[in-house]
Amino acid sequence: MTKLDMDILEILREDCRLPLEKVAIMTGATITEVAEAIQRMEQERIILRYTPTINWDLTDRERVEAMIEVRVTPQRDMGFDAVAKRIYRFEEVKSVYLMSGSYDLLVLVEARTLKELAMFVSDKLSTLEMVTGTATSFVLKRYKEEGVIFDTEKSDNRLVISP
Repeated sequence: MTKLDMDILEILREDCRLPLEKVAIMTGATITEVAEAIQRMEQERIILRYTPTINWDLTDRERVEAMIEVRVTPQRDMGFDAVAKRIYRFEEVKSVYLMSGSYDLLVLVEARTLKELAMFVSDKLSTLEMVTGTATSFVLKRYKEEGVIFDTEKSDNRLVISP
């Protein structure tokens, strides 16, 4: 990875919609150099996807999210990777992380209803032979995600005028 690559990644992480011209100005590179670097990083799977951060609380979309701490017995000759692969293939699963501490995997899941999420845990996740225990915590409210603060309060920035 070059310094230009790292600079581009940091810029795109903040705002992936910036035009190449702006990214070139910000990095001191040419538009061609920036375009080639981005294309190469996409081909090398360094850049996997461009996604917005959405405040779902301000939409009509109903959904339930949970973080599930999963304790597992790793697969012989495959370790935790094989277990994680089995888990991340479920459509309800949004993210899976190998963790240190009192549990092995952190699984972020999403479903339309609480019942659907409960069914996922009881019928799909808990029934896997390598899963020895789970602890589910539901997301009640988001305050910050990916560095973006979800402050919904509108502040009045007008100057106060007194008589």
